[in-house]
Amino acid sequence: MSIYLTIFGKPRYLGLMNVKDETTFEDGRAGWVVVKTMRGYEMGLAGGKLSEEQQEKYTAASSDFENSADTMLQNVDFVKVADEYDIERYYRCREDEGKALIAARELLEQHKLDMKLVDAEYMLDRRKFYFYFTATQRVDFRLFVRDLAHMFRTRIEMRQVGIRDEAKIVRGLSTCGRPCCCSYWLRGFSPISIRIVKEQRSALNPTKISGLCGRLMCCMSYEKEIYSEMWSKLPGPGAKIKTEQGVYVLESLDLGREYVNIRFPSGRLVPVAISEFPDFQEAVLKGEEWGEDKELLEKKKAAAARMAALKERALRKKSSEVKVNAAPLRPRTDKPEKASKPPKQKAKTQKPKPKAKQNKPRKKPAKNDEATVA
Repeated sequence: MSIYLTIFGKPRYLGLMNVKDETTFEDGRAGWVVVKTMRGYEMGLAGGKLSEEQQEKYTAASSDFENSADTMLQNVDFVKVADEYDIERYYRCREDEGKALIAARELLEQHKLDMKLVDAEYMLDRRKFYFYFTATQRVDFRLFVRDLAHMFRTRIEMRQVGIRDEAKIVRGLSTCGRPCCCSYWLRGFSPISIRIVKEQRSALNPTKISGLCGRLMCCMSYEKEIYSEMWSKLPGPGAKIKTEQGVYVLESLDLGREYVNIRFPSGRLVPVAISEFPDFQEAVLKGEEWGEDKELLEKKKAAAARMAALKERALRKKSSEVKVNAAPLRPRTDKPEKASKPPKQKAKTQKPKPKAKQNKPRKKPAKNDEATVA
């Protein structure tokens, strides 16, 4: 006997299927099989053979999730390898489920019940019809179930699911661009608290840390153990170290390099190795510099020393020039040449302008002259 891992049902239940060794699958690989479960005859997808160690791991993991009734590892009975007729019946059921869900929602509006139909699922032999719904409080749907049974002529079972199960059944694309983990490979839901988000120093923005279901994203718990182990060696996310120089704040962790990012009083974000954090804390409490601040201080000291040397050199040069200028000058033996004067330019003679003629008044003749004339 060989044990195969099998997935069946829209909620993606897991089951352990015992198969005889003489059973052969097409192409030598497991595939579609008809199995009998607690719900009835269903179409299942067989994965591969499991070792005893793998069986123990799956069994132990089945108790680590919130809904143990839905995620428990079931034992299913192998009926036969699915043939073309079984596969055709399976896909025909999937097509009829969509039409039945629309009709059931119209009927729900007539009953005016405070519930939401999420999905529907036929069993392979159509002897049972499952309806998955969500509701905020207890709902009396007995009349609604009676009308559904009269409409579809089969046994109706209503199954209430949570908000996260709704996203798992309906499926969709998450913010990362890939299918939701719950509808793709994740088997169950582990509890996630806001403390996990704070440890990772993620933005406390509901639109960024919530999935399609409106709850905290499942991927927040993937690195929970690593963050918890690292923070156990540190005071805690957001812790402050108060010193004379200012306040140092622990901002976040760098998993790849195992560094903690610390906000210095100057406002810079400086990475400090987790193994060196005790030394760092001791140094800053004593008032000593650390890391980049220490290097920056050394550079400033070196620059100040260079500037002092340049100033001293300039002062020495200036004092030597003053001494040289103050020394008496030696008398010169050669006579200084007379400075050649520039040749004088002849002044230009300007001709006097002709005076304008003036009309003098005519003199009157004297009396003696008049007598002479007479």
